Amino acid sequence: MKLGGKVNPADILIVDDDPDMLQALHIRLKASGYDVHCAEDGIGAISEARRHAPDLIVLDLGIPSGDGFVVLDTLRANIDLSSIPVIVLSGRDRRANEERVLNAGAKAFLQKPVESNEFLAAIRQALGETQKPGWLYD
Repeated sequence: MKLGGKVNPADILIVDDDPDMLQALHIRLKASGYDVHCAEDGIGAISEARRHAPDLIVLDLGIPSGDGFVVLDTLRANIDLSSIPVIVLSGRDRRANEERVLNAGAKAFLQKPVESNEFLAAIRQALGETQKPGWLYD
């Protein structure tokens, strides 16, 4: 992201109630050069989105205090948050949820477990990154 001519890393909010998954995604995204914030439930997701105005949200569907669909609906209904791209990363059945997720405004649905390169490619695409900076390679 550019601010005042300076290139800054994208700010990503990860929302997942599984501490191991949250930590793994956090480590992977930090290693790829992104600034990362985390939330473990729906209320925390909206609170963190308001606080940090992230460039992207990675959202699990099966979270407490309002599942991922509630979070998507809340984001889309808030004028300040409605333009934040969302990638859903879920263990739920792709056939049963992908269309609903995309209709709710998400940019992509990724099935857990997700391969690292697929995950990073979806993030780059959702952020509109046209070139792959060197720090995105393993």
